[in-house]
Amino acid sequence: MSKVPPHGGKLMPLLVKGEEIGERLREAESLKKVMVGSLQASDLLMLGMGAFSPLDGFMKRDDYTGVVRDMRLSDGTLWPIPIVLPVDDEVGRELKEGEKVALVYSEGRQIIATMVVEEKYRYDKIEEAREVFGTEDEKHPGVMKVYKQGDTYIGGRVEVLSELGYRERFKEYSAPVETREIFSERGWDTVVAFQTRNPIHRSHEYITKVALEVFDGLFIHPIVGRLKAGDVPAEVRMRCYEVLLENYYPTERVVLKVYPMEMRYGGPREAVLHAIIRQNFGCTHIIIGRDHAGVGDYYGPYDAQEIFDQIQEGDLYIRPLKVDWTFWCYRCGGMASRRSCPHSDEDHLLISGTKLREMLSRGERPPEEFSRPEVVDILVDYYSKQK
Repeated sequence: MSKVPPHGGKLMPLLVKGEEIGERLREAESLKKVMVGSLQASDLLMLGMGAFSPLDGFMKRDDYTGVVRDMRLSDGTLWPIPIVLPVDDEVGRELKEGEKVALVYSEGRQIIATMVVEEKYRYDKIEEAREVFGTEDEKHPGVMKVYKQGDTYIGGRVEVLSELGYRERFKEYSAPVETREIFSERGWDTVVAFQTRNPIHRSHEYITKVALEVFDGLFIHPIVGRLKAGDVPAEVRMRCYEVLLENYYPTERVVLKVYPMEMRYGGPREAVLHAIIRQNFGCTHIIIGRDHAGVGDYYGPYDAQEIFDQIQEGDLYIRPLKVDWTFWCYRCGGMASRRSCPHSDEDHLLISGTKLREMLSRGERPPEEFSRPEVVDILVDYYSKQK
């Protein structure tokens, strides 16, 4: 197995398997039902597969307070973002501490887990927004979710009873114990993870191939949970990743898997969470690029890199591979970054995500220096059908 220790020392997959599932589901039918939205459902999937180790459920007050204010669980373990279950006050009043409840995904009315309500507590939404996201602005997508959710948190241990069809929907869906076995079988001592929520363009390809020069293996790990409006759907992105790996990467040195988390767009703190998750999956390093996990202008371009400099020795096994903004330089005649290229922006091919979507929506192809033609074909076809 992988030599990389899980965060907190032990993998904690909470998914019930085999014949026990039927028994637990029958029991859950008789329990009081608590509805959960897409964010909490995705958190349950992450808890189920063990990606949120060492958590054993939704946070109670002491863990929550420590995470919000100091990025630490009550036992001192580093953890950057609250994993919590909000409910409306009316629901909270009906629940009793010590009671076991069934958690039902609101979109499919499907029981996804059971939970022992160990504690219920009120919290300060503005403090959480300010400390976790660095802003109280309701236009920030993560902050907006906090402001719109219920005013009571319930915390306690969970048992996850469903993967919501992700394993059937994505053949690349794998839990940490599975990827650790893959890395071990391939004899990889160093594995660098690449987190992405977008199709891989030439700049990403350049960064990941630089990493392949240094590390034994590359773990491309796109998020397939819910994203913000305008992002490319997961199934479309998967076709882009597959065609790129087939034509431009040494496949024996790359593993492509997906995970079901929903983005919070938490910038620096979410970058740390991404690192913890990849450590649990068995990686030694993670690529942290410009404005990692950011949105709009809420974070500085390198805030997500600098936060790792504040983490104490021993808090994380995984290490960040900090990379600069990369682009095609016409005068250099190839890919470069601001660290390696002496030329001005006039010589660089710079296409923002917004500009790219506008081009594709018009049926306009971005140049080959920006993205491989096989990837562009898939994106042009997708956007042409959205008109």
